Amino acid sequence: MKGFIGEFEELVLLTIANLEKDAYGVAILEDITQRANRKLSIGALHSTLTRLEEKGYITSYLGEPTAERGGRRKRHFELTQSAISALNDMKSLRDELWANAKINLSIQ
Repeated sequence: MKGFIGEFEELVLLTIANLEKDAYGVAILEDITQRANRKLSIGALHSTLTRLEEKGYITSYLGEPTAERGGRRKRHFELTQSAISALNDMKSLRDELWANAKINLSIQ
């Protein structure tokens, strides 16, 4: 593994994986807000995206300019193979911990 993935970083990476070609800042923000019922600032998201790119977990590219954005381009994000490996490692670890839990963790 290239480094530890924090809980929020994992959430962002999985959101990018779910959004695929529609993974850009506002779409990621809205998806996390809706799915996780979590308030999030665009600044916090951008800091995390920058950190993930520096770690080599994502790459970004600029899309085409759009009229609704006043001719500005959206920055889209994609997972790297390192991110996919790291996410698989985290899932394996979580699955193992759930399977080996000594107490019943099911909600009754």
